[in-house]
Amino acid sequence: MPLLLTSSPALPLPGPSRARLRVAASAEVGAAARASPANDFPPFLPRAVERIRDRAAIRLARRIERVPVQTGFSKSPIQSSCVRPLKQQQSSDPVVLLHGFDSSCLEWRYTYPLLEEAGLEAWAVDILGWGFSNLETRPPCDIASKREHLYQFWRTYIKRPMVLVGPSLGAAVAIDFAVNYPEAVSKLIFIGASVYAEGTRDMTRMPKFIPYAGVFVLKSLPLRLFATRLAFNKIPDGFFDWVQIGRLHCLLPWWEDATVNFMVTGGYNVLNQINQLLPLFPSIRCLQKGTEGVLLSTLLS
Repeated sequence: MPLLLTSSPALPLPGPSRARLRVAASAEVGAAARASPANDFPPFLPRAVERIRDRAAIRLARRIERVPVQTGFSKSPIQSSCVRPLKQQQSSDPVVLLHGFDSSCLEWRYTYPLLEEAGLEAWAVDILGWGFSNLETRPPCDIASKREHLYQFWRTYIKRPMVLVGPSLGAAVAIDFAVNYPEAVSKLIFIGASVYAEGTRDMTRMPKFIPYAGVFVLKSLPLRLFATRLAFNKIPDGFFDWVQIGRLHCLLPWWEDATVNFMVTGGYNVLNQINQLLPLFPSIRCLQKGTEGVLLSTLLS
């Protein structure tokens, strides 16, 4: 088996049957706290979160918080979204869950509870430019900025070597990070790794309307429906809920700018870094997309 596997993003197994949800195209963003205890989501999440019926997604969304992360490229701390462990412990290395391209920590809604139940210290972290961080000041979201932001998050809150888990493009994020900050990583685990692409290349000279047109399509419901359908052998119960959850972060007002900035600056190209990675981490674990238990058993082994 090759060390690095290229496949579609790792998707957790569907939860119990749920009523189908009609997807709304509202881009309205919540600006005030929810008054009803039944909708006690963080106030910074798009209001579309209230339409979600997936219980696992609801539970994890309620735990998302923003914590300040000071970086060298932003004058003020970036309020950065994540799910923190209920209790930090020193008996084993913390597990930090990244997500795939244009996604969020909600990608881990079925897996995260299993890791906590197993007694692991688990963090689900939104990569800069995606997820639910506050990017109102429009900080750069290129590769170097994503890397520094993750490092400063680690240095401020985690503070000891971590098991870094990267699904799909998150594996490229993990490779780039580990090569530059090996002292922060104790182990690497990739799931359905997408690391052999050469990025988007430098598009800074391209007329801006072209990448913005691209992200408009990326955000569109038809494309999201199609992409979600490709991830399954058959349409699961709650299919439209999956689409809604995967698209939720796109409803934040800075998502287009952040995604375009990532695209025009070249995206991830870690081909050269793979050879640098192997001497540093000779026992990288590579998993194909599958059940949550595969990751859990790998972490506990």
